[in-house]
Amino acid sequence: MARVAVAARQIEERGRFLSALGAGLVALALAGGVATQVRAADTVSVAAIATLGDVKYGPGFAHLDYVNPEAPKGGEISEWAPGAFDNFNPFTIKGRAAALASAPLETMLTGTADTVGEAYCLLCESFEYPESKDWVIFTLRDGITFSDGVPLTVADVLFSYEQMRDKGLSSFRAVVAQQIAGAEVLDDRRIKFTFTADAPRRDIIQLAGGLPVFSKAQFENAGLALDEPSQVALIGSGPYVFDSAKDGRTVVWKRNPDYWGESLPINVGRNNFDRIRVEYYGDYQAAFEGFKSGSYTFRNETSSIIWATQYDFPAMTSGHVVKDELHDGNVASGQAFAINLRREKFADIRVREAIGLMFNFEWSNESLFYGLYARINSIWENSPLAASGAPGSEELALLEPFAADLPEGVLNDEAVMAPVSGARQLDRRNMRRAAALLDEAGWEVGDDGMRRNAQGALLTVEFLNDSQSFDRVINPFVENLRALGVDAKMARVDDAQYEARRRSHDFDLITTHFGQDLIPGSGLQQYFGSGAVGDVFNAAGLANPAVDALIRKVEEAQTQEELLPRVHALDRVLRALRFWVPQWYKDKYTVAYYDMYEHPETLPPYTLGETDFWWYNAEKAAKLKAEGAI
Repeated sequence: MARVAVAARQIEERGRFLSALGAGLVALALAGGVATQVRAADTVSVAAIATLGDVKYGPGFAHLDYVNPEAPKGGEISEWAPGAFDNFNPFTIKGRAAALASAPLETMLTGTADTVGEAYCLLCESFEYPESKDWVIFTLRDGITFSDGVPLTVADVLFSYEQMRDKGLSSFRAVVAQQIAGAEVLDDRRIKFTFTADAPRRDIIQLAGGLPVFSKAQFENAGLALDEPSQVALIGSGPYVFDSAKDGRTVVWKRNPDYWGESLPINVGRNNFDRIRVEYYGDYQAAFEGFKSGSYTFRNETSSIIWATQYDFPAMTSGHVVKDELHDGNVASGQAFAINLRREKFADIRVREAIGLMFNFEWSNESLFYGLYARINSIWENSPLAASGAPGSEELALLEPFAADLPEGVLNDEAVMAPVSGARQLDRRNMRRAAALLDEAGWEVGDDGMRRNAQGALLTVEFLNDSQSFDRVINPFVENLRALGVDAKMARVDDAQYEARRRSHDFDLITTHFGQDLIPGSGLQQYFGSGAVGDVFNAAGLANPAVDALIRKVEEAQTQEELLPRVHALDRVLRALRFWVPQWYKDKYTVAYYDMYEHPETLPPYTLGETDFWWYNAEKAAKLKAEGAI
């Protein structure tokens, strides 16, 4: 059970797309090829790069291992998203962009769904850099055009970099300023990015190669700005283009029949649907009713109660709908209640720990979720990057220089784990511990049973929520906190209010996602860095010198052996700061879809990929239509 559906989650992933390449949102736009590494003087010329180790796909590969190269083209896949949209610019915090609004855009480099930290040429045919990685020169492929037929040039690449540098999200602008000193066009096919002297070099080329490329002509002719909402879809060079939209409730993207990169080996067996449609719904249950009636046709189910009890509708029992569980090898999403550290009442770590003690996951899982979930403990849950036990010698060597900024116990105790509760909704043992913490923090119980500080102010905790399906999770949490003497409540708001308050940091607690990549990089600064306190990605408003220093250590790791202890140390500190109340995850996709879609027998580990490499079976679709199912 999560706040948003798959289509919306893809949009929320754009921060990672901008910070590091991997198997993420831009699966729709993967393309490229691999050339043999060539050394000329002191530079390296390649068409692929791996952050750690070697690339998987070498010269001459025919297609990615996980695709069906014979997959037919055609048909439509449709999904859902919550609320509504009011513009088509996914790179501004003003308004809300339509689902998949970045789908038309491509990048110099792109990743695959079966590798981690690997980047392959897409818009470039090759790139050259010195062993120091002080700069990189990308050579653009011949024959690339935007969807309107206008050639894509290095002038567009430079313009796009300048837009992202000057008008992108504030946290990303900070990353760019710290790492990229500048860019210059060398000739009609080459552009050079020069990196700052002290920028970490590990995945610096992937950062530059991961910038989306916009149409300079569209921005200038239509008067667009990256930090302002746009009422027209962005023109890109990708396999999908804008088709239609209606009343902020439906958006359709169509396959570009003239897509320049159709025959690239990395695109074989991909981009198979003629149309991708997203329908918006006001609440989760309404969206499910829409699926039952066939208003849309693919659903990644995130409500455990619906999955366990409501898949008995006619289209299901008649065999028109497939219900399946597919493996998910990703790092867990890090779904959690974020505690807003910008508010003085949450400055004391004891208050935050007390709040966390009152969420009873075990009761929720059995009573509400039908035992489908496991508890999240780590930012890197479901991966080897999660810290465990007490810190070893390598971690201690990293942590000890920052001892003054570390929470108590980090250097000696085992990694913080989420509290375990009993079978009843209100766990008395945890409540006693929480009460003692609040007493120590100066929030004492008055005659009315409510907690106040020395100035007489009530300890209030408001959960901001725009999801009807989440009420049943938050309300018991509120009841437990009120039993503790906390003036807790839930504020149910509409989608527009939620977005406005979230982006202006006007909340106590919200549900968000903190999960990171298997090779974390500069995106860490956006989620946890002091420089991103004012940004939407740093939901908790975390600002800690030790965290900043450890993020830099992680960014500088050059091997897996260096990376592991550094991420473990960072994970250990983040968990000990208790800025979140971790929720739950499952290591599988629970999906349902009308029986006209097919996928390769073996899926890649890092994406479900339904809009990427699944395909449409026209014969099955015709049968469903003949039987009135769709």
